[in-house]
Amino acid sequence: MTYILTVIAQREATSLTPALINQIRNAVHGAPPMILSPGEAADIPLAAPPDPAVLTEVLHGQPIDAITVKPRGRRKALLVADMDSTMIQGETLDELAGLAGIGAWVAAITARAMNGELEFKAALRERVAMLKGLPLDALERTWKRVRLTPGARELVATMRARGALTALVSGGFSYFTGKVAAELGFQSHRANTLLDDGAALTGGVAEPILDRDSKLAALHELAAQRGVKLSATLAVGDGANDLDMLLAAGLGVAFHAKPIVARAARAKVDHAGLRALLFAQGYPASAFVTE
Repeated sequence: MTYILTVIAQREATSLTPALINQIRNAVHGAPPMILSPGEAADIPLAAPPDPAVLTEVLHGQPIDAITVKPRGRRKALLVADMDSTMIQGETLDELAGLAGIGAWVAAITARAMNGELEFKAALRERVAMLKGLPLDALERTWKRVRLTPGARELVATMRARGALTALVSGGFSYFTGKVAAELGFQSHRANTLLDDGAALTGGVAEPILDRDSKLAALHELAAQRGVKLSATLAVGDGANDLDMLLAAGLGVAFHAKPIVARAARAKVDHAGLRALLFAQGYPASAFVTE
């Protein structure tokens, strides 16, 4: 078999029963499955990639994700991850804007930028300018409200335990990437820097701005640092500024992504948490590391 179809259920909403796995297997003409996590994830070996229409029909809109990969080189040596709405839930810039009383306005711009409707750098400068005068303690207040995405800790810890290099690369802000990287165990982080006068934000962001091109460049640079080809890399993100990075990586996953990203990416997770990225690499749940 030259392909593997990994199916992953959203654990809180449904169960991947043996009967359902067998139904999927028959629909895609697969070989006997390997259970990665009972009720949650399974590998189905295939001779050819499955027909997307067939998968859609057999899954019947259930909260189950399906990712097709090749067995060779399945486990990746580099993880490059976006932060906002990927490793953490929500957008830190929108949270800051909420404290400034302009949350809805800024969130609307963010949504358009992340769906590729606005040029990223201009949209970032516009949103940051609206934060001028916001006291610096708003950063800490926003951090206290940050929630990690389910599976984030397992993803980073498991890949590090298997020798992978892990990096957080965000179009957001270094104040938050530094804290998220420390919390989750990322070995490095890159992001934009908010400017301040010692008491409040000035409404500016340091140049050059880390954008879509910067994320792609980071993937190439970190792969060279780790001494691997791009085929040995895993990238994950949700916004249009992640798309080039996702398309270049050996396994690029659109995670609960904006429509433009979900349509273009070769792999996507719409329902499950970040554990799905470990299952897609063939890790059984019994091999997951949590610390």
